[in-house]
Amino acid sequence: MSLQSNERPEVHLRASLVIFDLDGTLIDSKLDLAHAVNAARSFLGHQPIEHDLVYSYVGNGAPVLIRRALGPEASDEDVQRGLEYFYSYYREHMLDYTRPYEGVPETLSRLQQAGVQMAVLTNKPVRFSRAIVEGLGLGHYFRQVYGGNSFEQKKPDPVGVYALLAECGVEPARALMVGDSAVDVRTARNAGIPICGVTFGFQPETFEEDPPDFLVDRMEEIGDWVIAGTLAGERTA
Repeated sequence: MSLQSNERPEVHLRASLVIFDLDGTLIDSKLDLAHAVNAARSFLGHQPIEHDLVYSYVGNGAPVLIRRALGPEASDEDVQRGLEYFYSYYREHMLDYTRPYEGVPETLSRLQQAGVQMAVLTNKPVRFSRAIVEGLGLGHYFRQVYGGNSFEQKKPDPVGVYALLAECGVEPARALMVGDSAVDVRTARNAGIPICGVTFGFQPETFEEDPPDFLVDRMEEIGDWVIAGTLAGERTA
């Protein structure tokens, strides 16, 4: 990515808490989300939209996703009906094609064995988030899984990060957030913790305007850096 430079600085950071985003960071859920969105559009009498367009709408929670997918001309009533249908469809199909990204289970296992606490903070509804994490066999790695309706405010509000820091007894400087979009960057900035972006997620292009502290191309790099006590990745600023 153009954000990366040739410099590989050593930044000492022994994170004792890693907070992961879910969609586009730990899991590739693109196809199931696209199918659910287009099922909701079909329910309301609309033609399907391109999957890539759906992917660009992900990150701010399901209500925003459906509002964007239906367009500005949709009434509030239609958005609510579409959202309810989306939830119903997605509940039955959220694990049809969704899988962890390559290297995720191995990295989580390494971090756990090293004594690093881990959590998920996503804008996806919490009941779906926990069901997916459990369904993929990843639940035992996480101290907590919080979703978009776990608090009064969603990311990029820092309330979820603050809650996790308090629950885990970790100072901000000893935490690391990992995400795939500008929403995660803004969340980390608002909470005062470092942020590492992944280039393989849904919206890496949003890092152009909101660059993270570092970028990784593979999830295994997170484990290498945290366990080694340094982040030796590509600085983005």
